[in-house]
Amino acid sequence: MTPEEAVVQSLLKQNKTLATAESCTGGLIAKRITDVPGASAVFECGIVSYSNRIKSKVLGVREETLKAYGAVSEQTAREMAEGALRISGADLAVSVTGIAGPDADGTDKPVGLVYIALSDGKTTKVQKICNSFTNNVREQNRNAAAQFALDWIRRWLNDV
Repeated sequence: MTPEEAVVQSLLKQNKTLATAESCTGGLIAKRITDVPGASAVFECGIVSYSNRIKSKVLGVREETLKAYGAVSEQTAREMAEGALRISGADLAVSVTGIAGPDADGTDKPVGLVYIALSDGKTTKVQKICNSFTNNVREQNRNAAAQFALDWIRRWLNDV
């Protein structure tokens, strides 16, 4: 069973819903979830917030957060997940922000740096991953981030 199949199955069993807020993965998590038959019963929405303007305007990421920490930060990932939860009314939201590459974003943050947040409205947790791929860097970073996020959602749901 794929991670996305396990996530959909667990959400169905627990009568819960999911929303996503994605930046560097560009909707890949939402795509993988919606590839699973039955996902419409548990998937509320996917927001691709690639620009800071949309992170702020749609998801409610504070301008102060973006200025102080940048789009690729624990703080931004946290506010993205909490914003997706607020907008969607879902039971659980995941967010991903990072530097897919092949080039950095003009800061000292490395290509492959990704922050993933999960929020259930009571708790928001953030994990940092840093990939170091050398071939197909952008594609591999995006796929690795989506895979990590789906695995984490699956584990989170199994621990509930």
